[in-house]
Amino acid sequence: ALRQLSKNRLRLWLRLIKSTRLVEDEVRRRLRGDFGTTLPRFDVMSALSRAPDGLKMKDISRLLRVSNGNITGIVDKLVEDGLVLRIIPPQDRRTQIIQFTDRGRQEFETLAQTHESWIDEILGGLNADDVDGMIRRLDHLVHALEERQ
Repeated sequence: ALRQLSKNRLRLWLRLIKSTRLVEDEVRRRLRGDFGTTLPRFDVMSALSRAPDGLKMKDISRLLRVSNGNITGIVDKLVEDGLVLRIIPPQDRRTQIIQFTDRGRQEFETLAQTHESWIDEILGGLNADDVDGMIRRLDHLVHALEERQ
């Protein structure tokens, strides 16, 4: 029975990965096709949208679980496109705070609304009970995993 449970946990893990990849691939395709943008860029903008006062580069990296190097190129392009500013606080000249411009915030709001409608469509085969049950179970999984850290 323990051996079977072990096998089933592995099957669960593989299904979690597959379902995530399928949704991500479709979102990537749509971001590229409809907006000429990328998922990592969307993720950086999403992190900034939850921080009205901006974020330090290291905080963006930590939130997205990627290296500072990965974030730097994305932020450089967002600055170049006029969507974010790099603010250097006078009290710490080595730090950079990344903050939306008004245009950046507006552009992200449009992206976020479209993204939500895509996810609603992509997961449209799930009814309310499916969604609620999966959220409950995945919350339980996240809690269990966080307890281990």
